[in-house]
Amino acid sequence: QVQLVESGGGLVQAGGSLRLSCAASGRTFSPYVMGWFRQAPGKEREFVAASSWSGRIIAYLDSVKGRFTISRDNAKNTVYLQMNSLKPEDTAVYYCAARASNYPTKTEREYDYWGQGTRVTVSS
Repeated sequence: QVQLVESGGGLVQAGGSLRLSCAASGRTFSPYVMGWFRQAPGKEREFVAASSWSGRIIAYLDSVKGRFTISRDNAKNTVYLQMNSLKPEDTAVYYCAARASNYPTKTEREYDYWGQGTRVTVSS
């Protein structure tokens, strides 16, 4: 079993930045994709970003391209999401997810493990 624990959420003003972290522990495996999803109030959960094990294959939601950056430190089993130029519409609970594969996917059901989520609130 793999446990994922997110941190770094909080309240920030529009235009500000936050960095989310997700640490994996337990029976970790390699290679694996790590990704971020988010769920805004009253909406379905959506894909945000994902990275292959090497970091050479990365995918982003169109609306966050140029503002968000996903990165990972495999030695620490940790993935990061640097979020800049935050907008009120980025307000959501952000979830970390892991997939036993080397190919990122935007499809929620293809991820094997999930964290509990960390809340991000962007005020206008």
